[in-house]
Amino acid sequence: MTFFDPQTWSGRYFDGTWAGGSATAPVTSPSTGEVIGHVAVGTVDDLDRTVHAARRAQMEWAATPAEHRAAVMRRAAAIIEENTDTLARWLSDEAGSAQGKAHFEAGLVANEFHLAAATAMMPYGQLLRSARPRLSLSRRRPVGVVGVISPFNFPGILSARSIAPALALGNAVVLKPDPRTSVSGGLFFAAALEEAGVPAGVFSVLPGGIEVGSALVDHPAVPVISFTGSTEAGRVIGARAGELLKRAHLELGGNNALVVLDGVDIAAAASAGAWGSFLHQGQICMTTGRHLVHESIYDEYVARLSAKAAALPAGDPSSGAPLGPIIDERQRDKIDAIVRETVDAGARLTAGGQYDGLFYEATVLAEVTPDHAAFQKEIFGPVAPVTRFGSIDELVELVYASEYGLSLGILAKDAYRAYELADRLPSGILHINDQTVDDESQAPFGGVGASGTGARFGGHEANIEAFTETQWVTMQADVATYPF
Repeated sequence: MTFFDPQTWSGRYFDGTWAGGSATAPVTSPSTGEVIGHVAVGTVDDLDRTVHAARRAQMEWAATPAEHRAAVMRRAAAIIEENTDTLARWLSDEAGSAQGKAHFEAGLVANEFHLAAATAMMPYGQLLRSARPRLSLSRRRPVGVVGVISPFNFPGILSARSIAPALALGNAVVLKPDPRTSVSGGLFFAAALEEAGVPAGVFSVLPGGIEVGSALVDHPAVPVISFTGSTEAGRVIGARAGELLKRAHLELGGNNALVVLDGVDIAAAASAGAWGSFLHQGQICMTTGRHLVHESIYDEYVARLSAKAAALPAGDPSSGAPLGPIIDERQRDKIDAIVRETVDAGARLTAGGQYDGLFYEATVLAEVTPDHAAFQKEIFGPVAPVTRFGSIDELVELVYASEYGLSLGILAKDAYRAYELADRLPSGILHINDQTVDDESQAPFGGVGASGTGARFGGHEANIEAFTETQWVTMQADVATYPF
């Protein structure tokens, strides 16, 4: 039997074994509308059993030497690398990813497990000075069971960046992937980690709907929730976690600004802007959602960006089309409504604005102002709203006009000028002379404002902070004596 053979996982979920669910759901390709598989749909009772099994298994997993956990992570990385084409194919078929994006994402997934292997071996505490004759130290301990809820847009990497470090640090993980991408965002990892040697119960995948996700957040044996998704859902999860005194790591939406200053190479700027807005049909939290362009180059920038958009056909990723489908009709209609509302309010449509099925054309909106829907909202589609500015003070106001603060790009002839300007602008991520979309496993990732609760992913420090607790320990040779 080949790796990730559908006969293994079809109609099943994974709780350490491939278990049949009481119900199944079809896996549908957004490109063709064809049913390409079936997955089990978990229930709240399934979730409860899975979490309790994970809690029991975690204790033994945490007690294993760090070297062993690191070795398992390295094997998982190797298995993923050996099966990159399989993962990329599912990312294309199930998530509508273009070929380049699918293979890039699959590579990032393997990197997360390589980094996690190193994280397992990092220092996990420090010696503290004490006024008393004793050993005093702080150490990091695994939290126990981590609940991970991942989205549809980059289902591989946005699952892996929580799964890998949490496991490496001695936790168990219960993953609830988005129902639309339960294979590439969930069951693929079950197969890889099972083959890598993760003990039964330490890692589980339970596809399901909102009720399963809510039960995972509420479960008393899950002290940490790692959620990537919309700001709307993140607010609900954060509020509920607060009531339950749980930690919730929230990586949420973005309406990211690409600032284009005067004097820049306009052709290069338009290329960067097109990539930032149209990559993966704009279905990325870091997508360039607002192009803020200096008035002296505005018209030429709009013309070049519109030409880029017109040259990007949308179609089935298997045919090599650079733009794939929107994930479903609901999301497509939301995108189109924002475009129509913005044009009706006075913006100018200079490219795109049409769709065929789930394939939405790369779209450019000019003369967008802060009161327009396309400026205010996270569109999550292949739409580039372009706004002009005159002074730097006006630019700063435009950046602050959004509640989001995930990623910011500044394109400038003078990079140091851009760096100085960035001190006035809120953002968790800053790219000078690049667009807003980027990710590396070793780099801190997270946003401010409505984009989340800060950098909780990427790099050893952030991952250790996210998935462990701090414990103060003292030790002395003899029992301490006291006046009574």
